[in-house]
Amino acid sequence: MPLLKKIIHQEYQYLNLICRTLDKKNLQKSRNGHVYQALGESMRFSLENNTIPLLTTKKLAWRTCLKELLWFIGGKTDNSILQNQDVKIWNKNADGNNDLGPIYGHQWRHFNAEYDTCKTDYTNKGVDQLQNIIDILRGNSNTDPTSRRLILSAWNPCQLDEMALPPCHILSQFQVTNADELSCILYQRSGDIGLGVPFNIASYGFLTHLLAWHCNLKPKELIHFIGNAHIYDDHKIPLEKQAKREPLDFPTVSIKKRHLNINNYMIDDFEIHNYTFRDKIKMNMRV
Repeated sequence: MPLLKKIIHQEYQYLNLICRTLDKKNLQKSRNGHVYQALGESMRFSLENNTIPLLTTKKLAWRTCLKELLWFIGGKTDNSILQNQDVKIWNKNADGNNDLGPIYGHQWRHFNAEYDTCKTDYTNKGVDQLQNIIDILRGNSNTDPTSRRLILSAWNPCQLDEMALPPCHILSQFQVTNADELSCILYQRSGDIGLGVPFNIASYGFLTHLLAWHCNLKPKELIHFIGNAHIYDDHKIPLEKQAKREPLDFPTVSIKKRHLNINNYMIDDFEIHNYTFRDKIKMNMRV
């Protein structure tokens, strides 16, 4: 498909990513199907003025996305917690006990702690990467909040074999500029353009807004790098349809209350304003 000319709306970065990837034409065999793929892609989304980049050319299930993020933040790996909130995105990856192994939440809050089960209490075990970043951003540490070392890593080679699925969004760096503006630089090793990437954009947009709010900073920008961006063969026609749609204005997000503990935020603390979107487009999820 030819590249779209308009770059006025930031969502055109995503639509152009669809076009560039499908323009590769040759299908590649992958672990779970045949894909069109593009390497080394990037996008930038402003978070200023409370903007949250929820894609508008099809509806994004932002509540599902946010529930998953809060589950990560809580250090959880028990899929039944999501199921009880009507979130089904991990169902095909969980084992018979709904245990997903030491995936994102475990690494964010208990990095490299010896993993037992999803029911185990890991308090004070491993490295709490997220809380360390919060302490630095809040000035509760000897480290400068403008440090270039505010890294949140989900990629732990020591425990990959125990995970239901190796992490796709593997590393994020948080950076303070102009004294009080917080940006997130996300590196994603593998991105399913049709279903995964819109969720990842929204999730790390939410995370940056939440950390900025929690640490009395201003959200600035999400910068998103994707190592291998790909489109499954059965997503080609739906995405060609989506790429022809005109984006609408991004919504804004507000958080009602500032909690003392990052674990205490709930879905009802978040309000999305003026989210308008085009009709739903159906695509099957790969695992």
